[in-house]
Amino acid sequence: MIEMMGVLAIMGVITVGAIAAISTAMNAQKRNEVNDEVLQMVTQVRQIFSEFDDFSNINNATIFDVIGMSNKNPYGGTYQISVDPSNTRQFIVAINGLTQTDCESLVARAWQGSVGYVMSGRTAGGATGSCDNSNGQNVVYITYGE
Repeated sequence: MIEMMGVLAIMGVITVGAIAAISTAMNAQKRNEVNDEVLQMVTQVRQIFSEFDDFSNINNATIFDVIGMSNKNPYGGTYQISVDPSNTRQFIVAINGLTQTDCESLVARAWQGSVGYVMSGRTAGGATGSCDNSNGQNVVYITYGE
């Protein structure tokens, strides 16, 4: 009976470790999926607007149909693409519906090709965000363009 209790205790510890590892792997997969989707969006938007001098014609209501993607992100929120109001030669990708931890992780990530990443000499992540809201209410902004 004591041996059986020992085996069950060991199995319990192994199970807890496995659950933590699976959870970490799932979070990493979501972050990688967001990264891939943002890069795909940026490539498509740049290609569509390559013949224009700016991104002032971006219409968030139709841009996802034009680029052939869904505006839903893996966290249950949405993506939004809009022109930067202070510089029409730049556009902003917003990632909505994030938990505080995911928001902080995406802000710290190196968003290659983003204005903030390039301007910092590749030392800053390139994203900004408001990560102090309740879970599901946080937003990350990444600016692309010139």
